[in-house]
Amino acid sequence: MHINISGHHVDLTQPIKDYVNNKLSRLERHHDRITSTNVILSVDKLIQKAEASVHVSGKDFFANSESEDLYAAIDLLTDKLDRQLIKYKEKQRSNHR
Repeated sequence: MHINISGHHVDLTQPIKDYVNNKLSRLERHHDRITSTNVILSVDKLIQKAEASVHVSGKDFFANSESEDLYAAIDLLTDKLDRQLIKYKEKQRSNHR
């Protein structure tokens, strides 16, 4: 899985990049055909925003989250994407039965 991380009005330090890579790597547990992921981290006044689009063969997923802490926003983002991938995987299984 290829992860592209960009930042708007925020300095992307190596610990932030490592945290995003670590969190998004757990998405591969639920779907093994993830081709790429684009993550945008931004700051708007006191609100930290994280948004991502995940490209899976046959479908694209998008999620965004906001929090006062950037790491909390990343956690919320990965939870949303995790739920979307689980739901998609369950739909695929039920259609093949």
